[in-house]
Amino acid sequence: MANPIFSSPRKWLTANSVAAIIALSGAGIMLSATQSSAQISVAVGAPASFADLVEAVKPAVVSISVEGSHEVRRLGNEEFFFQFPDLPEDHPLRKFFDQFEERRGQNPGDNGPRTRRFQAAGSGFIISADGLVVTNNHVVENADNIIITDENGDEHVAILVGTDRRTDLALLRIEGAQDLPFVEFAETDVRVGDWVVAVGNPFGLGGTVTAGIVSARGRDISRNSYGDFIQIDAAINGGNSGGPTFNLSGQVVGVNTAIFSPNGGNVGIAFAIPADTVRQVITDLMDDGEVTRGFLGVGIQDMTKDLADSLGLARARGAIVTAPTPDGPAGKAGIEAGDVILKVNGELIDDSADLIRTVAPLAPETPVEVVVWRDGAEKTFAVTLVERVEQVAQIEQDEPVVEDIPLPPEPNSVGLIFEPNESGTGLRVMEVEAQSNAAEKGIASGDILLEVGGETLITIEQFDAAVLAAQEADNSTLLIKMSRGNQVRFIGLPL
Repeated sequence: MANPIFSSPRKWLTANSVAAIIALSGAGIMLSATQSSAQISVAVGAPASFADLVEAVKPAVVSISVEGSHEVRRLGNEEFFFQFPDLPEDHPLRKFFDQFEERRGQNPGDNGPRTRRFQAAGSGFIISADGLVVTNNHVVENADNIIITDENGDEHVAILVGTDRRTDLALLRIEGAQDLPFVEFAETDVRVGDWVVAVGNPFGLGGTVTAGIVSARGRDISRNSYGDFIQIDAAINGGNSGGPTFNLSGQVVGVNTAIFSPNGGNVGIAFAIPADTVRQVITDLMDDGEVTRGFLGVGIQDMTKDLADSLGLARARGAIVTAPTPDGPAGKAGIEAGDVILKVNGELIDDSADLIRTVAPLAPETPVEVVVWRDGAEKTFAVTLVERVEQVAQIEQDEPVVEDIPLPPEPNSVGLIFEPNESGTGLRVMEVEAQSNAAEKGIASGDILLEVGGETLITIEQFDAAVLAAQEADNSTLLIKMSRGNQVRFIGLPL
C-alpha cells in the first residue's frame, strides 16, 4: 500500500486516491470518512478559474495617487548643535562646526523645520454609486491633492471625508460621481483556509489580481489597539495598501493594510482589516467624518498563567485592571486595580485586545454589565460608558533607574534587593539577582513594587512576610503590582 498522507483510526486515504479526488475536484466531490461515532465530510476542490469573480469586482477597485507635504528637520538647526558640547578653540573639529554656526547667523530665520513635497500611491475600492471610496489612512495622510484612477484609466478628483488613525482607515468621495460600480462588505466572517482574491495597485501596476487563502485570524500586528487582523497569503506588495480582499462571492472581507517582510516585498504574509471593523468605522465616518468610541476607563494588561494562579482563576483569560482612569466610568462604578474583567454584557473576554474590541464599537452613554474576578469570586458592576478622547500618548523613558548606593545586602528568596520608596509607599528595586524568578519575569532595577497579595507595600519586612505566608500556604505564585515610569502592571511571581 502507498504511504498514507491522511489517516483516521479506521480509514486510510492514500496518495493515489487523493490524486484521483483532486482530478475530480471541479465536480465538487465530497470526501466522507465514516467512523464508529461520527461522519466527517470534507469539501475537496477549488474554482477552476477566478476570472468571472475578477470581471465582476474589478471595475469597483481604483488606484489612488496623492501629493502632499510634510515637515523635515534641517541639519543646521538647534537640535543638531545641542548634540555636541562646546569645543575648545583649538579643537580640530571646531572650524567644521563653526561653518554651520556662521550659516545660521546669516540666515536666522532658516533654523527650523522645512516643508518637503512628496508623492505616494495606493489602492481603494468604491462602496456606493455616488463615489464613496475606502482606503487606508496612511495612503492619504498629509495629502493636499488626491487623484483616483478607475479601471478605464480615467482620473477623478477626490475629497477626504474622514480618517481614523487607530484602524488606519480613510473614506474619500469622488466629486460629481453617479452610477458608479461598487462592491459590498461580506456579512459573514471568513474562516482559516477560505479562498480570497486581492485586487490593487502594487508598485503602480493598477488592476493587479492575486489569490490565496486565509492563513490565520485575530492577528495583532501592533499597528493600533484593535489587533484583529486577517492574515492572508495572496501576494500583497507596496501600493496594495487600502485595496480590497474578496471572498468567492465577490464581497469584501478585508482591507489590505500591511505585510510582514524582511526585504519589503511579498513573502506570503499579509494582513487585512476585517470587514466588520471596516463597516463600523466607515459608517461613523459617513455621519460626520469622525469615529466615536465607547470608553470604559481602565488601564489593562493581559492575563498570564502565573497571574491566573495567583488570583485563583482556572484559566488565564480576561484583562486585569492595572488602574482605573481618574474620574472614569469604571472607577466610579467600583472597579478597582487588580480586578480581572471576564465579561462585558455577557460576552466572554479573552484578553486586553478583546476587551478593547468589545467596548470600542459601543456608543458613549451606553450602559454595560461588567463581570470581574475579585477575591476569588465573580462580581458584577453596572458601568455607563463615556466617549473615548483620542490622545497621543507621551512616551516616557522606560529605562531602569540605577542609583549610586553602597554595596547592597544579599538578595531575598525571590532574588530581589529593596529600599523603601521615597514617596513613603512601595519598595524600589535596587538589584535583581541574575537567573532568579524575578529576573525571568522582567523585574528590573528601578521598578517600584506597590502591592503584594493585594496589600500596599510600605516596608521590606512586609514583603518578606508575604512571601513566607504564601509559601506556608503552599501557593505557587505571588501577585505583585508594580510600576515602571508611569506604567503600572501586575505580575505573578513564582515562588
